[in-house]
Amino acid sequence: MRHDTEQTVAEQAVAERIAAWQQRRSQDSGADPFALMAEAGLFAIGLPGTNAAFDSYQAIALADHAIAAATGELGLAMAFSARQLTARFFIGGFADQAQREQWLPRIAAGQHWAAIAISEPGAGAHPKHLQTSAEITADGARLRGRKAFITNAPVADLFLVLAVVAIDDGRKRYGLFAVPRATPGLLVTPMPSLDVLAPASHGELNFDDCLLPADARIGTLADAYPVMALPFRDLEDTIATSGTAGFLTWLLRLAAQRNPRGDDDALALGRLAGLVSLIDAASQQAVQALDHHEPPVPARLIGARDLARTITAELRTLLAAQPTDSALERKLAAFDLLAGIAREPRRLRQISLGQSLWSEPQ
Repeated sequence: MRHDTEQTVAEQAVAERIAAWQQRRSQDSGADPFALMAEAGLFAIGLPGTNAAFDSYQAIALADHAIAAATGELGLAMAFSARQLTARFFIGGFADQAQREQWLPRIAAGQHWAAIAISEPGAGAHPKHLQTSAEITADGARLRGRKAFITNAPVADLFLVLAVVAIDDGRKRYGLFAVPRATPGLLVTPMPSLDVLAPASHGELNFDDCLLPADARIGTLADAYPVMALPFRDLEDTIATSGTAGFLTWLLRLAAQRNPRGDDDALALGRLAGLVSLIDAASQQAVQALDHHEPPVPARLIGARDLARTITAELRTLLAAQPTDSALERKLAAFDLLAGIAREPRRLRQISLGQSLWSEPQ
């Protein structure tokens, strides 16, 4: 019962901010989409210390879903959720009091952007292959290396950088460091190859002997990778199902508007509407598990992703009979790109899930 009450409060609070954002969009459709979000107060959603109704992963997921359902822009939804998740998980969860007071109010007000930098060129996010290092010095740390595929990098004011701090018996140990954009030796380079996700932007980071003060380190963990980087991957995947459900809702509505209105068409659309509702329900359950510190259920996300691909393929077929729409094609291309990210880790998880069935009692 308490879970239902919490959900209702979050839904109402987020719905009010989304309505304010929608009104601004209708009045000035050509404005900077992130400026409109800031004006509507969307960047307070999910952050501790702002509004108790927003202090949850569920609130971020609700907004993520609503943004995608209203626009069909997975890039816009992703830019929003990546921004909020980075602030909530890394800063809200691991930063000390002084760091939280320095960054969170400005992030919530839309005055400051933080981006997480884990992946590297040619290495992905695999801990054995990451090379960026932070040499601990008497005054702080010296940062060297490269990062890639950083969501929101071109607009970020602060980068949270995972770097090797030690190697013990051949095993790398990691720390997380706050690196302001103005740090000498930091070069930010946009990645135009991901422009299909616009207005989300991505970039590479190069660190050429960046000197960081002692208070740049976030947390005191001996190894940040298993406690920060690894759980964040699951967190991103879980919240992404909300954006996917929102996108499918938008795509389904578009198909309903553009297709004939016979019984056979209604039968096909009704079936797809039922399947979208299953993804939405699975997403809500997965997000609630995050907020209540319950263990993840890999099968839930695997099923939601696979079903989303099936639904999108069928909706593509329904829409193919209509005139070509370049805006629609771009939005579908964004879905395809996001569906292919981290393909190998996802494949391995699916194999692991299948293998687990062999050990179940008959």
